[in-house]
Amino acid sequence: MKSIFLLSLLALAHSASAALNVTGSTCTVTPLEAGTGKEPDDTPQILEAFKQCGNNGKVILSEGMFHIGQVMDLKDLSNVDVEIHGTLRWSSDIQYWLRSSISVEYAQRSTAWRIGGQGISIRGFGKALFDGQGQLWYDENRSGSNQNGRPISLTLWHAKNVFIDGITWRQSQFWHTFVAYSENVTMTNLDMNSTSNSQWSTVNTDGTDTWNSKDIFIKNWTVTCGDDCIAIKGNSTNVQVSNVHCYESGCATIGSLGNPANKADFVQDVTFDNITCTHSSNAAWIKTYAGTGLVKNITFSNIKAENVNQPIYVTSCIYTNQGCDQSRLPIQDVRWINVTGTSRYNIAAAIHCSASNPCSGFSFENVDIKPLDGTSTPKYLCSNINGQTGSGIPCTGTCPAGWPQQLEGNR
Repeated sequence: MKSIFLLSLLALAHSASAALNVTGSTCTVTPLEAGTGKEPDDTPQILEAFKQCGNNGKVILSEGMFHIGQVMDLKDLSNVDVEIHGTLRWSSDIQYWLRSSISVEYAQRSTAWRIGGQGISIRGFGKALFDGQGQLWYDENRSGSNQNGRPISLTLWHAKNVFIDGITWRQSQFWHTFVAYSENVTMTNLDMNSTSNSQWSTVNTDGTDTWNSKDIFIKNWTVTCGDDCIAIKGNSTNVQVSNVHCYESGCATIGSLGNPANKADFVQDVTFDNITCTHSSNAAWIKTYAGTGLVKNITFSNIKAENVNQPIYVTSCIYTNQGCDQSRLPIQDVRWINVTGTSRYNIAAAIHCSASNPCSGFSFENVDIKPLDGTSTPKYLCSNINGQTGSGIPCTGTCPAGWPQQLEGNR
């Protein structure tokens, strides 16, 4: 009996140690085998791998199912190559995540996985899959907005010189990615899909949001999310987004900005190019509160709208309809170039700028949006645009303050 017990202990020890293999500066993690009872937790082995090989090393997550039962906070990585060949599946313990997810400062948001440092490469080779078991969150949240503790899947935090490529997300818990206090970040070939199969909508499953970051390069994404696809938030500069197809989303978004009003939000030098927006709320748009800051030098080019509720939309008082004409957050030098396709209703564009800080430097070039019904005449509504007559914007009427972001029919 004693020998059998010792053999059992040895077998368990071998199983645990086999989950992490260290060879020089390379750490390879294999997932623990799932038994018939409680699912295993691979988080400790993954964290140990980054502890041993996260500086001037390589971390390899092999093929198979990794069960993530704890937060992962990795803020001091340096010159590390990360290879992910398998699936990361976050646990269904909602109460744990609500209690333990990591604060990321912005609007009381939090995250399940935070990565920071410099010289970080994360490659998924088209095989890596992040499964947030989001349906549990959508049902638990009951279409509420911004539930405290509901975790972002992956956050880059004070990260510099980062490359992320070839990862698929399915059913994210909250935002898929968040880029904060970071610079020189390239994210390519990402596939994201969060879709509810119940009466409750996903809500807040953005593809990515940037904040207090610069030199961000996004290319070759496919996103289905039910909220903002790519959102550029406060104090983001030099952001280049190209070759992205957004489904059921807010598509290419600047904002929201200006909340709280006592903290200035600046967004400058942003380009969205070759973006397709399919069955989305908006296509190429800017949303601010009546706050402070500046939006400047924004280009929306080669935007294709496919059955988009209201393709071009600019507002100075998003969500609140308060202070629409008292905003201290001017919007300047915005270009819409080659924006084509179909609007769900007869409003192709609705632009309401603050009367106290009119928009300036706006221009349309080859903007051709046709209502989906094939018979309605498209309307372009404009208010408080300096230099409008020479802008190329074919304003057909004024845009009232508090004009809705989404419409329910022709207006």
